[in-house]
Amino acid sequence: MFHEIVDESDVTGRSDDDSDGTIEAAALLAAFEAALADAIDAAGRDRVVAETSLDEETVDATATGNVGDLTLEEGVSVLAAANDREPDPMVAELRDHLLMGMVTAVLDVDTIAASIDADLTGQEVQQVLEGRAAMTLEQLAQVMAVIEGRKP
Repeated sequence: MFHEIVDESDVTGRSDDDSDGTIEAAALLAAFEAALADAIDAAGRDRVVAETSLDEETVDATATGNVGDLTLEEGVSVLAAANDREPDPMVAELRDHLLMGMVTAVLDVDTIAASIDADLTGQEVQQVLEGRAAMTLEQLAQVMAVIEGRKP
């Protein structure tokens, strides 16, 4: 799952000489790309097409690392297909993780909105976190980078 990527890989975007531990959104997005490409490879292209709402062209683009514009739900559906899981509970688990991370890091939606490059207001951040608006994987990477980077 996307929130487990922070624990499983080096997404700090730092060199060996720079060990401040800052979470980089670009490194998170690259890790998402790798996870989705691995999932498509493991499940097979045809299965991913059959079990998700994605068309063949989008699955092919995702397999080659073009995932920034995929929605959270689309990305999770690929992971779900590869892991024989239902995507809706996986999305809910990720949203819970993000909200709990905000609590742990003592962050509000306005602070997140001011800290990311995505053109989202605090209200729009709240909507994407709650699932009332679509969130791209690029936006997810930016939001996660802020949350994970500020956890104690």
